[in-house]
Amino acid sequence: MRPVSTEGDKTRTAARTTARPAGSGRRGLVGRLSWGLADQAASSISNFAVGIYVARSLGVTAFGVFSLAWVTYGVVLNVSRGLATDPLVVRFSGVPEASWRGAVARSSGTALCVGAALGTTCLLAGLTLGGSVGPAFACLGVMLPGLLLQDAWRFSFFAAGAGRKAFVNDVVWGVALVPAMVVAARVGSVAAFVLAWGASAAVAAAYGCLQSGIRPRPSGARDWLREQRDLGYRYLVENVSLSGASQLRAYGLGVIAGIGAVGAVRGAELLLGPFLAVLMGLSLVTVPEAARVLRQAPRRLAKFCLLLGGGQAAAALLWGGALLLTPDRLGALALGDVWPSASRLIVPITLGVAGASLGTGAAAGLRALAAARRSLRCQLFASVCYVGGGLGGAVAAGAVGSAWGVAAATVCGSAVWWLHLRSALREHRQEPIREVRTS
Repeated sequence: MRPVSTEGDKTRTAARTTARPAGSGRRGLVGRLSWGLADQAASSISNFAVGIYVARSLGVTAFGVFSLAWVTYGVVLNVSRGLATDPLVVRFSGVPEASWRGAVARSSGTALCVGAALGTTCLLAGLTLGGSVGPAFACLGVMLPGLLLQDAWRFSFFAAGAGRKAFVNDVVWGVALVPAMVVAARVGSVAAFVLAWGASAAVAAAYGCLQSGIRPRPSGARDWLREQRDLGYRYLVENVSLSGASQLRAYGLGVIAGIGAVGAVRGAELLLGPFLAVLMGLSLVTVPEAARVLRQAPRRLAKFCLLLGGGQAAAALLWGGALLLTPDRLGALALGDVWPSASRLIVPITLGVAGASLGTGAAAGLRALAAARRSLRCQLFASVCYVGGGLGGAVAAGAVGSAWGVAAATVCGSAVWWLHLRSALREHRQEPIREVRTS
């Protein structure tokens, strides 16, 4: 059992875990980051391909329905991450294998329980709604346990420094997607695409059990939640505020400007898909690495976070600049009827992604420090800004105004993340180091 401690003590816990790292020195760091980049590339390509294929197959309105289901999945995913896998990454990155295996069994079991509980809710909501939206949500509810378990394996492998396994698992999902999407296209409904996407994730989730040699323990979920409650519930609120803000913005935009506006925004986001996917799964790589930097060379943490956020922001700007040069013929080939409305949003959405990228560097540092109170405050502020900017802009100028409002919100949010990281680092240097246990 973990000793009762203050948040400062838990910061020391994350920083001073006496663990055996998967690799040491610069070579080990480069290797882990390389596999992290490869995994994110695989995830990005799959997400991008699914979005493009669905957009071309369904048109802007039906694609807007699919986007609502996608956004809802993002909310549920962040619930699972907050309760199950974020505490795993913070406290069990690079620990001895026996500790890791026990934690992974309980963490993945918790993810399954979250998927079953919220999947049932989603299924009932879909059956109640009916119409064009209801079947998509009902199918999403059925698929949620497999989707969340696949994501839990990715977190688990990165916590162990085994990014290669996470990459292979995502490749398996991508390969399984191909025949599933072909079948869904023949059916031609939003529900069919949701089922195809979720069923292929379930294949990868089952393969993750073989890769790890670990069977998820749903019966251990209660113990896991109790042991990690000091971090888990704060991360839950933090993550849900992030994805919930996105969902509120999507629903509000649909009410204010129509479902077509939701499809246009999602189409523009698809064009920046590689960077958005990296942002969503950033903690898979960066939090374990930030924890290692903190443990081995605490004074280098701020530089690590700055390089991380600044590098991603610069890459997002370069990608957005390239998109502005894309001929309309190629854009229409990629997005079909969604391209004309989506192309007008490239500039504000690029600036929004760049602003968010800066903040993710500071967020990784706060997670590594286990400064859950500070990161929660930052995320709540950023989420309020996101919803306010997105919906206020939608009232003023529809989808375009919403995109510009979100861009301004992400820049403000990133500034707050960095201010809190600076304060947390100052507190970390002033606090005495306590003895740490990892079990």
